[in-house]
Amino acid sequence: MIKLFSHTLVLTLLTGTALFASAQADEVAPVAYDPLQMLQSLDDYAHAERVVFSDEEVLDHEVALGAINKVRGVWQFRDSERLSGRLIRYTWQVVDGFDAREVMRELVEKLQQNADVELLFACEGRACGKSAQWANRVFLQRILYGREDLQAYSVYRLGPAGQDRLTLYSAARTLDRQYLHVELLLGREPG
Repeated sequence: MIKLFSHTLVLTLLTGTALFASAQADEVAPVAYDPLQMLQSLDDYAHAERVVFSDEEVLDHEVALGAINKVRGVWQFRDSERLSGRLIRYTWQVVDGFDAREVMRELVEKLQQNADVELLFACEGRACGKSAQWANRVFLQRILYGREDLQAYSVYRLGPAGQDRLTLYSAARTLDRQYLHVELLLGREPG
């Protein structure tokens, strides 16, 4: 049941990132790159309930490219980058006994097949650092606090220009409290 749901979810999500679609039976035409459509499609799933949404312009937003750890009393990433642009955040609660990490894994497998997607960093479990810090300091959402062994994080460079970033974070406290948090940063040229 989980596999069927996650395969259906991933197929719909990747509709927005497809580079080509069949215009006729024997002809291929380019399709516009639209990662926002990919995120909006999650709202249509019966087993994913949106609990948070925001859309704002950001300046020098820090995107984690490494685990979060305490160094000399200060929480920081092993590596990160700062980008400006439009930041769109979604958090969904994965319900009905489905596993947020499995949904995320299926999405990641499909994302990595796209030529305009490059993995910049990924971690799972305790290798990501403290889940309380991801929830409270990074994503500013305490509902994402969960078991450290059940968390997963990944960040991708998207699009032909490589300016966009997609971050995915899955968290779980219990079987009934599974969350998938996604941030899409539509970057702009520095200037």
